Amino acid sequence: MKVHVLEREQILPVSPEEIWAFFSTPRNLDAITPPDAGFQLLTGSDEPLHDGQILTYRIRLAPLVEVSWVTEIKSVEAGHSFVDEQRFGPFKFWHHRHVIEAVSGGARIHDRVHYAMPFGPLGEIAHALSIRRRLDATFRHRHDVLARMFTT
Repeated sequence: MKVHVLEREQILPVSPEEIWAFFSTPRNLDAITPPDAGFQLLTGSDEPLHDGQILTYRIRLAPLVEVSWVTEIKSVEAGHSFVDEQRFGPFKFWHHRHVIEAVSGGARIHDRVHYAMPFGPLGEIAHALSIRRRLDATFRHRHDVLARMFTT
C-alpha cells in the first residue's frame, strides 16, 4: 500500500480561538468544500467536536457517482488540534491532522493528510490522473474561502 502525504499551511489575521470555533463546528465543513464535491453532512453536525465523534457525509466523486464517507474524530486537543480518520469511504486509508497555533499577527492552520488509494495499481493510476489534482483543488478552495471569511 502506497501512502501519499498532502500538507498545507495557511496564516490568517485572526485569533486561534476564532479559527478553532469555526473548525470545531462540523456543519462549517460545507462552507469550505467546493460545490462540485456535492458535499452533504448527514450526521454529527449538531454536536461540538469531540473524541469518538462519528461524522457521515455524501460526496460526489464524478457526475452521477456519489459515495458515503464516515470519519471518526480523534485526538482532540481543544483549541489546538484534532484528527479526522476515515472509517468507511472512498480511500483505502485517510488520516487528516488539523493543527491551529498562534503566530505573530494571527493563527496558522496546518493540515497533514496521509492517505492511500483503493484498488491497487488502478487506484494509483486514478491518483496520478485526477485524484491528487482534485485534492489540491479542494485545499486551494478551502484556502481561498477561509481567506475571504477571516481577512478583515
